[in-house]
Amino acid sequence: MASQNALDYLRTRSLVDCDTLNAEVARRLGPFEDCTSNQAIVYAELSKPEHKSLLSDSVVDAAAVRKATAESQDPRFAGLELDELAVEIATVKLALKITPYIQGRIHLQTNPYYAYSTQKTVANAARFVYLFKRYAPDWDIDRICIKIPSTWEGLMACRALELTGIHTLATTLFTMPQAVLAAEVGCSYVAPYVNQLRVHFEPGFTDPNKLFQLCSNIQRYYKSINTRTKVLPASLTSPEECLALAGADHITIAPGLLEELSQQASTLTVPSVFDEQSSAEGLPTRTSYLNDEAAYRIAFTRDLSGASEGKLTQAINIFCDMQDRLIALVKSKSE
Repeated sequence: MASQNALDYLRTRSLVDCDTLNAEVARRLGPFEDCTSNQAIVYAELSKPEHKSLLSDSVVDAAAVRKATAESQDPRFAGLELDELAVEIATVKLALKITPYIQGRIHLQTNPYYAYSTQKTVANAARFVYLFKRYAPDWDIDRICIKIPSTWEGLMACRALELTGIHTLATTLFTMPQAVLAAEVGCSYVAPYVNQLRVHFEPGFTDPNKLFQLCSNIQRYYKSINTRTKVLPASLTSPEECLALAGADHITIAPGLLEELSQQASTLTVPSVFDEQSSAEGLPTRTSYLNDEAAYRIAFTRDLSGASEGKLTQAINIFCDMQDRLIALVKSKSE
């Protein structure tokens, strides 16, 4: 019997997801439960030479989809620019390529420029569903999960989508108030960012306040209130950080870290925050923000004296930058 590696060990403790749309990575290092993605991941894949035709075809398809939806006056596509639609089509096509190697759901992130618009976020999610049905009519729509930034408006979009049966994940989550509201609106998952997003884009930067304990606290709080929302820690930077989260409901891991974990001997020398003795200390009593937007906003703003709000703003800005790059990439293929 082959010796167990660190990735095997993690799979005995948590459902492991791949944070990529690279089908070869999923095939080689799987099995994976879910697949997560965002604008940076989509850009990295679409920039590869092997996806040149996929991108070009998506530009052509966008014109056909826009014509068809314009004739039917489909409100989901009202006012949508051709380049943005091409990005969404290419994203869905990438997702369908990785699907054979994923046992659970495919997570696609909405346009970060809609982070403060409930209406536009809901329309974006509905377009993703439409496009999956268009390109894979027999594909199980229950396998779609829409990633939405954890703003108030984004979480209200999660509520609207979950009520229609569309799974959602509240992403870029840095605080307990966000987690509390995410459970209230019925999110299927939350993704607490252990490291603020800039660690992946700014060489040499190390997050001085890694949120391991928040991940554990959220999961304990969710169990205490018996919610169905699952905890899916994200934004990890080392194999040790991954192992420190063994026991989370899910854990999403980028290709480079998956490679390292698969080559590292199984070890229990990295203690997991989920193995610490449970107690009510540090957990909120059952709290409700759903009907009190002002209370939610001040609780979020006050977290770490505003530092958490800054992390969310930073993440949205970075994802907007990546959305801009995606649009520029599409434009280069349509000129």
